[in-house]
Order: sequence, then structure tokens, then C-alpha cells
Amino acid sequence: MSVGAPKIPVVVAEVVEVNDLIKRFRFVRRDGAAMPVFSGGSHVVVEMDDHGTRRMNPYSLMSHPADTMGYEISVRRDEAGRGGSLYMHSHVRPGMEMVLSQPVNLFPLDARAKKHLMIAGGIGITPFVAQMAQVEAMGGRFELHYSVRSPALGAYVEHLQDHYGPRVHVYYDEHKQQIDLKTLLKSQPLGTHIYVCGPKGMIAWVKATAAAMGWPALAVHSEEFLAPPVGIAFDVQLAASGKSITVQPNQSLLEAIEAAGVEAPYLCRGGACGQCETEVLRCDGHIEHNDHWLTDEQKASQTKIMPCVSRFRGAALILDR
Repeated sequence: MSVGAPKIPVVVAEVVEVNDLIKRFRFVRRDGAAMPVFSGGSHVVVEMDDHGTRRMNPYSLMSHPADTMGYEISVRRDEAGRGGSLYMHSHVRPGMEMVLSQPVNLFPLDARAKKHLMIAGGIGITPFVAQMAQVEAMGGRFELHYSVRSPALGAYVEHLQDHYGPRVHVYYDEHKQQIDLKTLLKSQPLGTHIYVCGPKGMIAWVKATAAAMGWPALAVHSEEFLAPPVGIAFDVQLAASGKSITVQPNQSLLEAIEAAGVEAPYLCRGGACGQCETEVLRCDGHIEHNDHWLTDEQKASQTKIMPCVSRFRGAALILDR
């Protein structure tokens, strides 16, 4: 969240193993009060103390927006990641106290839409679970097309099909099933908006196909949180605060800035929102831009960096922090 935003002290109320890769977690407030209201598409940042390393990962809220007594998220285990998902899977248990950010929505439903066409891949189903509940409660129109590797890994397929019936369409890679995207987009009524969440390739495919077919850019919505990549350690100077820091291989630049006691704003921590954009005062080397916020021109100029997901290789990097 932005600097100074209040956090939510919570207790883990439930941990459910959904399948071999995904666990669902439910959080309630420690004081028993109601959670802040959120809308479908919102996420929270979960804070973790991973054996002395502070991790802060964003996860989409998938509980019903009308359920103010708790928040639910799903976490896919990533063996090759920096450790956040492994910590959630291995160490988080019912009764454990944790801290969440306030909910933020960077992937909201567009109130102007006459119909909502939702396209999900893998763990990208999570924001749509809350969105479908919200649209149904409002009497709106929607349909979901959900692509997943196999029936065994189809998180929430049975629940969604039982609850929403023919509005839910599921495709299994294992069965060689694919979304016929062009036919699907051609069949939509005027006023439909597209929402896509899933792997980077799926998002690019949906957006490119829609653009080629003449869909207006404002009617195509996407969400993709990028996990900060691991890499070699590098040194950074923070000009405004007069500090020098070292970013460790499994640490993001934003995390290193925070560990040094320097406040930095954020919303998504995944390279999508632009909140943590930072001016580069000097760059003797190469910035590894991993966000999808900065333009290609800004990235080439090496005058800005998104510290939540980007890294550096070279002799010197000085930031305006």
C-alpha cells in the first residue's frame, strides 16, 4: 500500500489443500471485527516473516465480496520461486497470526459493460471467483472460459460448474482442448467487455487477438502479477536518504529498500500498478526491466525503474530514494 496505509492484523482461520499445487487460506481479523469491503478483482498483500526474511506477496481475493467476516486467497506452490509460495504452503497453519494490506482493485469489473466475458488460465481463476459472485448478485451477464492443465489441477471447477452451470466452460490441456478465441469473440453481443487473467502468453494472445479483431482497448482488461525474479546480488545508492544497500539474489530491490528503513510506496508489488516507479539518477550498467508498466522508450532510456520486480547488472546504480 501507499506509505502510511493501515494494515489488517489477522488470524489464519482455515487452510485447505485444493489440489497438489494449490492451497486456499482464510483470514479473519484478530479483534473479530468485519473486514474492509472489497469488490471483485481486488487483491491484498500478505506479509510473511520467512525465518528473518520479510516477504510481501500480492494475492487476489476470491471470497464473496458480501462476506465481510473473512478474506480468502489461493496460493499456487512455485518450487522455482523466491520462497513466498513455499512459505505459505509449508509454514502457514490455522491459528497463526499474520498481517494483510488493505484491499486494492487494479482489475475491476467495468460498470459500463453489458456483459462480462472472463478468460482464465490456471491460478488466474482466483479473481474471477469473486467477480462472478458479484455479477450474479447484481443480476448481470457473464460467462467464464477457464483453461487448465488437467482435471486434477482444475481448481474450483466442480464448484463453479455446479453453481453457474452453462455459463462456465472448461478446457483441459491434457485433453488437447483449446479456447476457440476468434469464434468466441465474434459471437459476443455489443457492449461486452473482456477480462483475462493467467499466464503471460495467454494474456498477450487474448489482447492481440481482440485488437486484431477491432475490439476497443478500453473494453479489454487484464491482470498479471509478476513475481520478482532471482538473480545476482547488486549494490545500489539511495541519494535522498544517503544510504547504500545490497540487493541479495532472492530479494527484490523494493524489499532491500524497505529493509534499509526507507519508505517506498506500493500497491501491487508485481510490476503492474506503477506506484513504486522510481527515478534513476545514474546508471552505469544495465537495468533488467521486468515490469509491464514502463513504456519501451522509458525502459531504453534507463531513467526509471520499478523496484518491485526489476534488477540491475553493472558498476553503479543511484536512485532518487
